Amino acid sequence: MKHRIFFTTCLLAALPVAGTAAVSADEAARLGQDLTPLGAERAGNAAGTIPAWEGGITRGPDGYKPGDHHPDPYAGDQRLYTVTAANLGDYADVITAGHAALLQAYPDYKLHVYPTRRSASVPERIYEATRNNATTARLVNDGAGIDGAVIGIPFPIPANGLEVIWNHLTRYRGVAAVRKIGQAAPTRGGGYTMVEFEDEFLFNYAREGIRPEDLDNVLVYFKQAVSAPARLAGTILLVHETLDQVKETRRAWVYNVGRRRVSRAPNVAYDNPGTAADGMRTSDQFDMLNGAPDRYDWNLVGKREMLVPYNSYRLHSDQVKAKDILTPLHINQDLARYELHRVWVVDATLKAGASHLYSRRTFYIDEDSWQILAVDQYDSRGQIWRVSEAHCINYYDALTFWSTLEVHTDLQAGRYLAIGLDNEGPMYDFTIQRTPADYGPDTLRRAGIR
Repeated sequence: MKHRIFFTTCLLAALPVAGTAAVSADEAARLGQDLTPLGAERAGNAAGTIPAWEGGITRGPDGYKPGDHHPDPYAGDQRLYTVTAANLGDYADVITAGHAALLQAYPDYKLHVYPTRRSASVPERIYEATRNNATTARLVNDGAGIDGAVIGIPFPIPANGLEVIWNHLTRYRGVAAVRKIGQAAPTRGGGYTMVEFEDEFLFNYAREGIRPEDLDNVLVYFKQAVSAPARLAGTILLVHETLDQVKETRRAWVYNVGRRRVSRAPNVAYDNPGTAADGMRTSDQFDMLNGAPDRYDWNLVGKREMLVPYNSYRLHSDQVKAKDILTPLHINQDLARYELHRVWVVDATLKAGASHLYSRRTFYIDEDSWQILAVDQYDSRGQIWRVSEAHCINYYDALTFWSTLEVHTDLQAGRYLAIGLDNEGPMYDFTIQRTPADYGPDTLRRAGIR
């Protein structure tokens, strides 16, 4: 079965993007049958090392209250094995190129592997919208945008790499959310300054009852305020993430606390530096990938069984401090959890004449949630440069599978960036009520008064 899926997806990947059409009603009828409502294979694998999907986590453990840190529902799981540089050859067929490079670069690096738990779930209305989208969604403007889809996954049975990437960009992360998180880029010796953010999202695409024609070409409204350190505090970024960024570039503004004024921020895109990231990630690496896909050719390699970060509740725990996670050279791998999952592999190569720091990027996308779990990024010489991971959990108060910590490791610099540290602060709030009117540039002026 695995070989047949791989062969089929490779054939589909050869189809020109311009000729892509929605799937037939007969194909869409598989959703909720042999495929999950979001398009993953419902059955487990032949070896029994990947179980069947049975709906994921749909409620918190006994005693959990929204607003609490999320207790680990799999705390009793015993470790199956650990992959190190010494036994890497035994697991080469399920290890990403990036993880292999990390294992070879750092003698103490390891992947602790646990039983596979297919925990991803979303609300029923997202499943219903996905079924509707399957027969109407299509790529437009050479894949720079989509049409005929809203609320759910647009391409649950993807025909090419761009459709898989759009599934990640439109995946469900709640409707509105606010989070207070930390970002740190430790030196080789382990020293760091914590940058503190308050992020706020309105996922316009996922709003209940919204229609494609109501989107105003906006996928997400996003606001990010820096609260520490003092030299950066008060800076606020506002983004209207456009659905088709070739038709209309991302709308972005920044409030500069020193000048007390709001100005357009056209450089918050592509490979421009990420906010306060010490040059350790690009703008389009936030949330593993965001923004316009027009600078790359996207090849759908196929589906593979791979060891990926998953159910990372220990890295999310309020029983752990940031200093316990932020160790020299790489995060504390004893707190990370890896599982064997089926992932879609998409290989992106820079188009002729296009510019970007990364000449090639290989993405590993979870079949159950469409969350990008890992990325290998290559420099202009074709060598692996940076390795990215999304350590995710099911936020079961909102029924969304999303990262709790993103880690971008620079193999050439011997450093890394960790963003999403939430162990010592309040938990994500998915209950806030927002409308697009809350995200006008004038809101920055009001919020920027200190």
